[in-house]
Amino acid sequence: MLPVERRASVSLATIFALRMLGLFLILPVFAIEARKYPGGDDLALVGWAMGIYGLTQALFQLPFGMASDHLGRKRVIVAGLLVFAAGSFVAALAPSLTWLAIGRGLQGAGAVSAAVTALLADLTRDEVRTKAMALVGISIGAMFAISLVAAPLLVVHTGLSGLFAMTGGLALFGVAVVIWWVPAEPVKHTAAPRGRLSEVLRHAPLLRLNFGVFVLHAVQLAMWVVVPAMLVNAGLPHDHHWQVYLPALLASIVVMGGLLFPLERRGYLRAVFLTSIGLIMVVQLGFMLVSRGEAGLTSLSVLLFVFFCGFNVLEATQPSMVSRVAPGHARGTAMGVYNTLQSLGFFVGGVAGGWLAKNTGGTGLFVAGLLGMLAWLVVAWPMSAVAPKASTRAANPG
Repeated sequence: MLPVERRASVSLATIFALRMLGLFLILPVFAIEARKYPGGDDLALVGWAMGIYGLTQALFQLPFGMASDHLGRKRVIVAGLLVFAAGSFVAALAPSLTWLAIGRGLQGAGAVSAAVTALLADLTRDEVRTKAMALVGISIGAMFAISLVAAPLLVVHTGLSGLFAMTGGLALFGVAVVIWWVPAEPVKHTAAPRGRLSEVLRHAPLLRLNFGVFVLHAVQLAMWVVVPAMLVNAGLPHDHHWQVYLPALLASIVVMGGLLFPLERRGYLRAVFLTSIGLIMVVQLGFMLVSRGEAGLTSLSVLLFVFFCGFNVLEATQPSMVSRVAPGHARGTAMGVYNTLQSLGFFVGGVAGGWLAKNTGGTGLFVAGLLGMLAWLVVAWPMSAVAPKASTRAANPG
């Protein structure tokens, strides 16, 4: 990487990390702590307060992405982080579960993922972009792992309101990072055409990738409806689940770093991509089989390791592919559509996963996940290899 690419990758990964740490710190303890609020005895309202974040994310990803094509990436990112911070402080001061849900919805409205990934694509060359996107994915995974350990410890001392206040502070620190650390945006020619939604929605390679990110996040969120219970049934108390998640996640990152980048340089990105989809299919099949009986902790740990291997590769390669195949003048719009489908996948996965777990059990849920991944494999199979374009110029000539 060139110096400006390393600075862009690290600083924008930091933005993602700060924001996702703020989000992930809430998730492990939200369902339990929310019951202490007036209205918290209504489990449907608790679920709504938890899930509304994904819904408002889906609604605002595209407008923020399109705005970044017209108004500039950094300006839009700062605005989104301020909205996220405002939602965090509303939730921190919430007197009831209803206000907690309002704060969560406002947090989701600060949907900057599309603008951040579009800016990262602007500041990196094609041949190093997957590595840059992988750094973002690693930072998100690290925040998830830290949250699993830290959240139960912090909430004892700060309560849920203190955690929300902390998320607001992290978002404001992210604003400072954008203003003083993230490199300046590349100069754009005013004569260039602006991002057009219709152009993005008619783009066949982008449609394949958008379908994929929807399926991936719907399947992975549905999994977490039943996987924690499977670990408990295997003899691992809930507050010790990080002892399975953390090693599986870290080992998968090592595998990704050792295989993905060398194979991409050799032109095998398509093969790695399709293999990763196949791995998650195998995981769904494995969970389906073990859900019919008494699953052992070892088998569950192996399945989670294989899942993280496939998931991390797909999380790193898909945004990189979107940024490569999207028209340059519509990159923010393309990332907005992509992140909208990602957020919708979260929302649908949670709703559908809960319904399937209740009405069909874990077996039915994993059968649905297997079919979803199979459909994605069929849709993705015709895709051509997306080779990096050779470039020797600086990513940011300005």
